[in-house]
Amino acid sequence: MSAHVYMMSNKPRGVIYIGVTSDLPGRAWEHRNAIHPKSFTARYKCHRLVWFELHETIVSAIQREKTLKHYVRQWKINLIEVLNPTWLDLYDKIFAIENCHAPLRNACEATSPRHHTPLQSTPTLASARPATRLRAVSPV
Repeated sequence: MSAHVYMMSNKPRGVIYIGVTSDLPGRAWEHRNAIHPKSFTARYKCHRLVWFELHETIVSAIQREKTLKHYVRQWKINLIEVLNPTWLDLYDKIFAIENCHAPLRNACEATSPRHHTPLQSTPTLASARPATRLRAVSPV
């Protein structure tokens, strides 16, 4: 079963909410209409769907959501602006946009949210995640 990781916001570069769902149109509709009035998105008026990414399984989507929640704010903004530079509400374009998650190819590309500055200022859709610094290993 496929699933989406998504980000909602209240305005460009405003509050960012990250979630995961198997029904993106339905879940985004719930956020937009504040179906759960005490929720984070209702409280902070995060009604714009500004970014989303399709995953083959719910397990990989949940893992990606957890990873994104540990990213520093600027990395999240970079991800959004690669797909949606003007922070438009993508709700009506859900079925017109393909943004499939491309997992990392090898361990050398592994990332860690603990780094505070990405090496690349703007990620690409193929690798929309921060790069890590490779450290040289000194001989013993």
